[in-house]
Amino acid sequence: QVELVESGGGVVQAGGSLRLSCTASINILTMSYMAWYRQTPGNQRELVAGFIGDIRREYTDAVKGRFTISRDNAKKTMYLQMSSLKPEDTGVYYCKMMRGRAELWGQGTQVTVSS
Repeated sequence: QVELVESGGGVVQAGGSLRLSCTASINILTMSYMAWYRQTPGNQRELVAGFIGDIRREYTDAVKGRFTISRDNAKKTMYLQMSSLKPEDTGVYYCKMMRGRAELWGQGTQVTVSS
């Protein structure tokens, strides 16, 4: 019923930038939770960045100062701006939202950072 569509993944050079987008099929004002996760080789899926409440943002230590999470309610879209990318950032990035108690996931988008 409700879909999350991701875009913006790809291959970039170390030190470069990339912006991921996650667009919902419904108004994201109805969402109770919004965040980005990633799964890197040999590791479990982990939280990268998320909203605490409606305004505050939280980041995993590995990306602090380099990644920025944001959203545009009018466009029904959540973003992850990534800069100063490192090879260890390589992995599959997932969009997650909660609509009440319903858990929604995107399909995941591959991000590859070359040395």
